[in-house]
Amino acid sequence: MIIGLTGTFASGKDTVAEYLEKRGFEHFSLSDEIRKIASERKIITTRDNLRELGNTLRNEFGADYLPKRVLKRAKGKKILISSIRQPAEINYLKKRGNFVLIAVDAPIEIRFKRLKRRSRSGDPKTLRGLIEKEKKEMQSKGKNVQKLHECMLRADYIVVNDGNFNELYKEVDRVLSKRT
Repeated sequence: MIIGLTGTFASGKDTVAEYLEKRGFEHFSLSDEIRKIASERKIITTRDNLRELGNTLRNEFGADYLPKRVLKRAKGKKILISSIRQPAEINYLKKRGNFVLIAVDAPIEIRFKRLKRRSRSGDPKTLRGLIEKEKKEMQSKGKNVQKLHECMLRADYIVVNDGNFNELYKEVDRVLSKRT
């Protein structure tokens, strides 16, 4: 089984990924893969630089380049691929079979509070900044660019993370119970 994770900025994708790792899933993050390549190319790893590098990689090597790259290292039968941001990545994974895409979302006000708490470098400092950054990730123009909105629309399941951890984990378990 391959589970794909997509979702909005600070929605809880990493929390879901950590939970699935504890449930035995081998985790690969497409964002982490881009970070590795950025490091190799000596590119500063800001969110904007990573988005641009991801788009460049898709243009250079094909829109399915990142999932192909990480799956070469996969060893187990329970695989989790997070940070899916391009519909062609979904197409590639669906062709492999036994794939389910989960979108994680939460109201923007909750996500902004999470951003302030986590205080990562490059995170927007204002709600307006979050809205502007998210627009760039949701509806980019071009063939192989990030199109988060389209990915979320193609999700098999949407997990709304507007409660506590236990509620989130129960929702993930509910999704898994439908697929196993």
